[in-house]
Amino acid sequence: MTDSWGEVDLVMTTIITTCLDNEKYFGDLDSVVGDGDFGYSLARGFEKVQAQYGELDRTDIGTFLKKVGMLVTSRIGGTSGPIWGTAFLRAGMTAGATTSLDGADVVAMLRAAVAGIMTRGGAELGDKTLLDALVPMTDSIEESLAAGAGSDEIVDRAAVVTRSAADATAELVAKRGRAAYTGERSRGSVDAGATAVAVIIEQIAEVWKTRESR
Repeated sequence: MTDSWGEVDLVMTTIITTCLDNEKYFGDLDSVVGDGDFGYSLARGFEKVQAQYGELDRTDIGTFLKKVGMLVTSRIGGTSGPIWGTAFLRAGMTAGATTSLDGADVVAMLRAAVAGIMTRGGAELGDKTLLDALVPMTDSIEESLAAGAGSDEIVDRAAVVTRSAADATAELVAKRGRAAYTGERSRGSVDAGATAVAVIIEQIAEVWKTRESR
């Protein structure tokens, strides 16, 4: 394996930019059955990551991701901070002291992030949360790897699967977060967190093919 910092930077800077650019959109989605602060909170968290990006410890990928997780947790309010922060922290713990990642490593990191979110937020698949997009995305990546697909195809397919899964949350009734208080009224609107995951992976898929020239 070769050094993976180029890909890590590409993914992380795309996450940051996407969360900042979609602040209003994510907030509008959340306001349908939630309190409408999801977009604002996410943007403020990744704004802080962006501001300190050049100063983050790059001893190894695990340390870097754990630092991102701590920044996100410290800045994002409500339940989103601990949830998104835990995802990065668990991914970083799984990556460990390496500067190189392969597909299996990425799947393991995503599985760890999912497990951390479930533990921290008490949510399960089907509860109408970001898990309902993140889990299908991870499954898609793992299945594509097993089929011997190339990285471009893996990322493109993951984006399609994640979007479909996020859109399907419109049929679910929220069981976690502020939206859970609305009961059946939460059916008919997509989950903001799941949609954010879909938008992020779609943006990553867009820029992924440019990685060799970065």
